[in-house]
Amino acid sequence: MEKRVVFDNRWLPYLLVAPQLLVTIVFFFWPAGQAIYQSAFIPDPFGLKTQFVGLGNFEYLFSNQYYREAFLTTGVFSVLVTVSSMSFALWLAVLADRVIKGSGAYRTLLIWPYAVAPAIAGVLWLFMFNPFTGIIAWMLSQLGYAWNHNLDGGEAMALVVAASAWKQISYNFLFFLAGLQAIPKSVIEAAAIDGASFWRRFWTIVFPLLSPTTFFLLVVNVIYAFFDTFGVIHTITQGGPQQSTTILVYKVFADGFIGQDLGSSAAQSVVLLVLVTILTVVQFRFIERRVHY
Repeated sequence: MEKRVVFDNRWLPYLLVAPQLLVTIVFFFWPAGQAIYQSAFIPDPFGLKTQFVGLGNFEYLFSNQYYREAFLTTGVFSVLVTVSSMSFALWLAVLADRVIKGSGAYRTLLIWPYAVAPAIAGVLWLFMFNPFTGIIAWMLSQLGYAWNHNLDGGEAMALVVAASAWKQISYNFLFFLAGLQAIPKSVIEAAAIDGASFWRRFWTIVFPLLSPTTFFLLVVNVIYAFFDTFGVIHTITQGGPQQSTTILVYKVFADGFIGQDLGSSAAQSVVLLVLVTILTVVQFRFIERRVHY
């Protein structure tokens, strides 16, 4: 029999959801509305007055070569961060699910990086790969490879991808491990008794049963790569060299706060919002069909 909550006071439900509604309006709808409004204007160099230009900021953006290149950079960066962080997290979760002795300490150590802020994660990786003082850069030099992400765009991209993926692995690990522990062991044991190998059991039983968790993490990781990696990029490369690591969210910051081009920055925010919305809808519309709940 279904039990439903009944409130004696008709205003109580509205009071309970009011704080969340207030936070959503102040920190999401109000900034989004301001970005849409400012994207139709160009302020003068002194910020004293603005000029209405309609869609002029958007026309300028899509005719700008550097902005189009930022789209490609964002796509490559997002795919690499999402795939690498989810793959490593799934591998570690499978190992942690099989460990018996010391499993608690093993899982705790894997969770620690999640508590590290993106900017701190960027500084840690910057210290290790500093071309002059970094321990990893020194080890590579001993092997005959001169590492310098300040000059090489490919190395810079590899470094920000590694730092961003490392920061997100712990989050993915927690959900994958919870998903693995929720799978009935009797199903896996029955397949093992029938002679199925470990990999056959994983791809035909475990991985399909993990599809709801994998789909959820796919959406979360794409959004993370688009927005939450700003601190990593800012501390390691600041979008360089030659904008090789300038993703869309960092270009919003660079044009708005460094270049003081607020109209273009607002238009980029609107484009980014629409792009992430489209990606999320596509993921729910097409990829969710392959999820088995």
